[in-house]
Amino acid sequence: MCTSFKDELLGGTHDLDTSGNTFKIALILPEASIPSGAFGAATTNYSNVTATSAESSGTGYTAGGVALASQVVANSGTTAFVDFADAAWTISGTVSTGGAIIYNTSASSASVCVIDFGGTQTVSGGTLTIVFPAADASNAIIRIA
Repeated sequence: MCTSFKDELLGGTHDLDTSGNTFKIALILPEASIPSGAFGAATTNYSNVTATSAESSGTGYTAGGVALASQVVANSGTTAFVDFADAAWTISGTVSTGGAIIYNTSASSASVCVIDFGGTQTVSGGTLTIVFPAADASNAIIRIA
């Protein structure tokens, strides 16, 4: 989770509820060094990715990524969490990625989190799908305990 997101959340910048802000997910190139290099907790905005030409590209992938759908805020015990529907791209060429950034298009593309895929993921002529973890207090992609 990006440190700036935590500050902005407490300041009221982000509304993660169902009828709240619009969030997108964009793919980052494998060589972008997630999380110890250029992207990680210190990432403040989607423009950090575009300014360094670190966004993935290829036929079937559009710069800026895709809008996340079906966002749901819930809680369990003392942990609040957010879930999104899985994100997918139909790739007709070849696209490689090493991670992704979730950002808020309703708040000047402020970053929410940077995700490390743990290695290079390449899709050639198929569907590239990001499957979000279970929507619960232990696994959801965004959790506040």
